[in-house]
Amino acid sequence: MQTIETISRLRAALKAHKAKGKTIAFVPTMGNLHEGHLTLIDTARIRADIVVSSIFVNPTQFGENEDFDKYPRTLQADQDKLVARGCHYLFTPSVDEMYPNGNTLSVHINSEITELHCGASRPGHFAGVATVVSKLLNIVQPDVAIFGQKDYQQLAVIRQMTADLFLPVQILGVETSRESNGLARSSRNQYLTEQQHETAPLLHDTLKKLAHALSKGADEGKAIAAAKATLSAAGFVIDYLNVVDQTTLQPSDHSAQVILAAALLGDTRLIDNLEFFRP
Repeated sequence: MQTIETISRLRAALKAHKAKGKTIAFVPTMGNLHEGHLTLIDTARIRADIVVSSIFVNPTQFGENEDFDKYPRTLQADQDKLVARGCHYLFTPSVDEMYPNGNTLSVHINSEITELHCGASRPGHFAGVATVVSKLLNIVQPDVAIFGQKDYQQLAVIRQMTADLFLPVQILGVETSRESNGLARSSRNQYLTEQQHETAPLLHDTLKKLAHALSKGADEGKAIAAAKATLSAAGFVIDYLNVVDQTTLQPSDHSAQVILAAALLGDTRLIDNLEFFRP
């Protein structure tokens, strides 16, 4: 695996592969890699000839009082993991490389997709995500870009952005990778205390029970209230717990629904989601 820090060197390296008709899969990350990220690399190897990953902790998607400065940087360990999984190129640009003129460009998705859920509680977050992902896709120019479905709203935003900008790339979502207890894998899980780590799987368990109840025709308001009460009693501070359409992420009476949830457990913000069908 080659680790490349500049746009010009990465483009030159990939140009040679493209000239030979090789296909390219891209997995963007912020590093501190866990098994969930590595599952995306595995998928990338199946889907294309050349696998490119990136590690860039993007400052524009962090809001005030969020964890940009303490976000773990573990480059050597990440490189070892990527080599073991067969990644071909790792792009590790600096902030100056990605934003040479400062934050002069921002990609805003003027869509209902960004208004609720994380968009309501983290103003500007999805503009930062859309901006950096659009830059990365233009740098790498992959055939397919691969993202985890844990960040369900983020995946929807990226799909909207690529469609609106007519970017010639397939956006592929991969099922959320989970620990044996059902907890969605996340770099932020390491902030949990031992006790909190035992409590955290209740978030996914509660979503499963809620989805089961709604799929059997339960009253939505009462079922959501019961789910929130369960989480609150266990020590979660709920940011949101919403039942919405899988495509628009808005309330609807369509059968294909998804539960989106975010909650604090101590100082750690956990997110999760669960797709289901209702009568």
